[in-house]
Amino acid sequence: MTDSKYFTTTKKGEIFELKAELNSDKKEKKKEAVKKVIASMTVGKDVSALFPDVVNCMQTDNLELKKLVYLYLMNYAKSQPDMAIMAVNTFVKDCEDLNPLIRALAVRTMGCIRVDKITEYLCEPLRKCLKDEDPYVRKTAAVCVAKLHDINAQLVEDQGFLDTLKDLISDSNPMVVANAVAALSEIAESHPNSNLLDLNPQTINKLLTALNECTEWGQIFILDCLANYTPRDDRESQSICERVTPRLSHANSAVVLSAVKVLMKFMEMLPKDLDYYGTLLKKLAPPLVTLLSAEPELQYVALRNINLIVQRRPEILKHEMKVFFVKYNDPIYVKLEKLDIMIRLASQANIAQVLAELKEYATEVDVDFVRKAVRAIGRCAIKVEQSAERCVSTLLDLIQTKVNYVVQEAIVVIKDIFRKYPNKYESVIATLCEHLESLDEPEARAAMIWIVGEYAERIDNADELLESFLEGFHDESTQVQLQLLTAIVKLFLKKPTETQELVQQVLSLATQDSDNPDLRDRGYIYWRLLSTDPVAAKEVVLAEKPLISEETDLIEPTLLEELICHIGTLASVYHKPPSAFVEGSRGVQHKRLAGSAGSGESVESPDTGSAAGVSEAPPAVIPSQGDLLGDLLNLDLTPPTATGPPPAAAPGMQLGAMDLLGGGLDSLLGGDIGGSPAMGAGFGAPPAAMPASFNAPVSGGLDDLFDLGGGVGMTMGSYTPPKTVWLPAMKAKGLEISGVFVRRSGVIQMEMTLSNKAMSVMSDFAIQFNRNSFGLAPAGPLQILTPLSPNQTIEAALPLSTVGPVMKMEPLNNLQVAVKNNIDVFYFSCQYPISMLFLEDGKMERQVFLATWKDIPNENESQFQIKDCHLNSDAASNKLQGSNIFTIAKRTVEGQDMLYQSMKLTNGIWVLAELRVQAGNPNYTISLKCRAPEVSQCVFQNYEAVLKN
Repeated sequence: MTDSKYFTTTKKGEIFELKAELNSDKKEKKKEAVKKVIASMTVGKDVSALFPDVVNCMQTDNLELKKLVYLYLMNYAKSQPDMAIMAVNTFVKDCEDLNPLIRALAVRTMGCIRVDKITEYLCEPLRKCLKDEDPYVRKTAAVCVAKLHDINAQLVEDQGFLDTLKDLISDSNPMVVANAVAALSEIAESHPNSNLLDLNPQTINKLLTALNECTEWGQIFILDCLANYTPRDDRESQSICERVTPRLSHANSAVVLSAVKVLMKFMEMLPKDLDYYGTLLKKLAPPLVTLLSAEPELQYVALRNINLIVQRRPEILKHEMKVFFVKYNDPIYVKLEKLDIMIRLASQANIAQVLAELKEYATEVDVDFVRKAVRAIGRCAIKVEQSAERCVSTLLDLIQTKVNYVVQEAIVVIKDIFRKYPNKYESVIATLCEHLESLDEPEARAAMIWIVGEYAERIDNADELLESFLEGFHDESTQVQLQLLTAIVKLFLKKPTETQELVQQVLSLATQDSDNPDLRDRGYIYWRLLSTDPVAAKEVVLAEKPLISEETDLIEPTLLEELICHIGTLASVYHKPPSAFVEGSRGVQHKRLAGSAGSGESVESPDTGSAAGVSEAPPAVIPSQGDLLGDLLNLDLTPPTATGPPPAAAPGMQLGAMDLLGGGLDSLLGGDIGGSPAMGAGFGAPPAAMPASFNAPVSGGLDDLFDLGGGVGMTMGSYTPPKTVWLPAMKAKGLEISGVFVRRSGVIQMEMTLSNKAMSVMSDFAIQFNRNSFGLAPAGPLQILTPLSPNQTIEAALPLSTVGPVMKMEPLNNLQVAVKNNIDVFYFSCQYPISMLFLEDGKMERQVFLATWKDIPNENESQFQIKDCHLNSDAASNKLQGSNIFTIAKRTVEGQDMLYQSMKLTNGIWVLAELRVQAGNPNYTISLKCRAPEVSQCVFQNYEAVLKN
C-alpha cells in the first residue's frame, strides 16, 4: 500500500494517539507515527504540540526516519525556537556520523533552520563538513554557507567561511566547484561591491575544467560566473569561447542559453576579421534553431532571447529566416514574437519570401495577428527600400479586401511609408480616400487626416473631406482632434481663399469649446501665428518633416548590452533590466558587454577628474543608480495639499481684450493690412466667450511664449542644456520622461516633457525625490491637470526648493526620482548641473575674496584643464556670469589673462576660482578652492559645459 493512506484519516483525538505512538518502543510503529505527523503537517494541520516527541525520534540509525524528523524540524523550528535547541546535540553528533549521507543531511537541515540561537552552534560542524573527505558532504556544506550568510552575514565573515568557500573552487570534484561558485555568486549578489569571486586566468581554467564533468545545473552556475569575467585580450577570449562552445549541443535549453550568453559577451573582444569569429557565428545558429522545436512555452523564451541576439548580431541568423515562419498551430504569443524577428531579419535577399508570408498571414482569422502582419508589411517597406513598391502594392491589395481592421492598419502604415519616401507613392491617396467612411479607430482616423492635410494640394475635395470629420469634433479622441486642427491649418496655408471659414471654425472649436489644455494651447498658438506672421506660420506648420528611421522599436543600445548579459534569465524575457522588476533587490548590478566598456562609460568608471587635490570619493550611501528603491519606496507620493491662498499671478496682459487674429491674415489672403471685408465680421475679432483661464491676467502663459508681457526671461547669455531622456518608455510601461533643469529669476525648475507611448490613458501623476546632496525637493505638486492619452505629449514645469532632507550622493549632483501615475510607481536618476544652485548674490568683495582664498588650505585646491575652448577672457566672463559665476577681478601676466571668480551655492558654500586664458591657446587652466573640495569636480564640469556650448 502507498503512503497516500496517511492523508485520508481525520479522526478526533488524533494528536493524543500520535503522541503515544511516537513514544512507542517499536521502531516500525514510531516510523508510521512520524509519517502520519508529516502528512498532517503537509495538509495544514497544526502538529507543533508534538515537537518534543518528534525530536526524541531523531536518535535513530534509520535514514528514512531521520529525514522525516528533519523535515518536521525545518517547518516548526521557527515557531518553537527554544524547543529546537534540544535538537542541536543530535545535529552536532550527526555531523560526525560515519555515513556521509547523514553528515550531509545534518548540515543541510541546520542551514535550513533559520533560528538565530541555532546558527552559532552550526559553525563548528559546518567548518568540519567544508573540509570533509566526502565530496557529497563538501558540496552540501558549500550551499549551507550561502544560507548561513543570508541569516547572519557578519558571522560568516568572522568565522572565515568565505575564504574556505573560495578554496573549494580549486576542489578536485566538479560538483563541489559548481556549488562553491553558486554559493559565492549568491553572496556576491547581496554585496555587489565585495570582490568575492576574484576571477583570474587560473580560476577560470579550473572552472572550465569542472564545466565538462558536473551536472547541468552546475554547468549553468559556472557559465553564469564565466559571463562576469572580462578577458585580458582576444587570445584569452578565443580560448574561453573554444572551451564553452561544446555546451551549445547540450540537451538542457538553460545550459544552451547560458553558453550563448558567454559567447555573445566574449565575441565583443574578438576582431571581426579573425577566422574564428566567422566560425563562431556559424556555430551559434544551429542551437538557437533547435530551441524552436521545443514546446511553445520554451519556444517563447527562446524567441525573446533570439530577439535580443538578432538586434545585437543579425548576421548569426540571417540565413535562418524559414524557421521563423509561423505554423498554423502556434499559440498567438509565439506567432507575434516570430513576426517581430522576421522583420528584424528582413533584407534585400529574403524580402520576396517574407512579403509572400506576410500577405498570407494578413488573411488569417486571428485579428491581433492580422493587424501585426499588416504593420509588418509597412515596417518592411521602411526597412528595405528596394521592397517599398512591392509592399505598397501588397497593402493596396489588402485594402481591396475591404476587411475593416485590415484597411485601418494599412492606412496607418501607409502614412509612415509616405513619411519615409516623400513624393513617391502619393498616387495611392485616391484609393485611400474611398475608405474614409469605414474608419472608426482613432489611430487610423488620425493617420488619414494627416495624409489629407499633408497632401491637400493634390486632393481636390480636401476641404470637404476634413469638414466631414469636423462635424463630430467633440466626440473624437484627443489624438484625432489635434491631427484635425493641424491638418485644417495646413490646408488653409495651402488654399487660403477657399478654406477661411473652415479654419475659423476649427480654431473656435479648439480654443473656446474644448476642455483639453493641449488642444486649446495648440489652437491659440496657430491662431497667434496666423495673425502675426503668416510667413513664419508657413515655415512652422509646413516645415519639411524629418524622415522616419527604419527601426523605431529597437531596444536602446545600453539597455540591449545589459540584457545580453542577462540572456537566459527573466530579464531577457521581459526585455527589462532586473532592477525594473526585482523589488527590494539588495543590490542589482548593471552589467555591460566587455568590448563596449570603452564606449561612453566604463563598467566601473574611475573619477574622471583625477586632478591634483581631488581625493577619491567615499562609496555612496545608495551604492548604484539602479538601486533606487530603498528610501524611495518609503516616500509618500500623494501630492501635497495646498495651504493658504494660491500665489498671485504677476501682472500680464488682458488676453480677453487682445485681438488674437488681429488682421494678420490679410497678407496671407492678399488683402490690405487694415482689415479685409473678405474676412467676414468675426474673423479678426477675438473669440466671443474665451475660457475663464484666458481672461485672467496671466504670466508665464502666452505672453511668455510670444514675449508680449516683457517679463524677466532667462539671464542674458545663460546656458541651458538640451532635454535628455531620463525615463525611457521601455522601463516605465510606456511613459517617457525627458527634461532639463533651469534656473530662472532665482527659481529652480525641472522642465519635463511627458509622453505616453502606451495604449492606455495615464493620470494621477505625482513626483517625489530621494534625499540628495543639496536638499532639492519639489516646491509643490506636479501639475498635470488632464489625463495623458496614448501617443500624447505634455509639457510640465516643477518648481524646486532646496530645503529638503540632505544625504551625500555619488556623484554629488545625482538626483533619484520617483514618479507615480495610475499604472505604477517608476524610478529614475538624473544629474542636475550644479549651476542651478549658484545664487544671484554670489559676487564676493575683492578684499573678502583675497582673505578667503588665503584662508582655505592649499590641499583643498583642485586644478583642471578645459580643452578646445576658443573664447577670449571677456567673452568667457560674460558667458559665465549668465550662470551666476561672477568675475571679481582680472589681471594680465605675460600675455595670460587671469580671471578671479566666485560663486555661492544654495547651502551657503562659497567656491572661488582662478581661470587662466592664454591668447591663441584653446586650453584653459582652472584652479578651484572650496571648504568642501568634493564640490570642485561638479563645478569644473559646469564650467566646461557653459564655456563649450
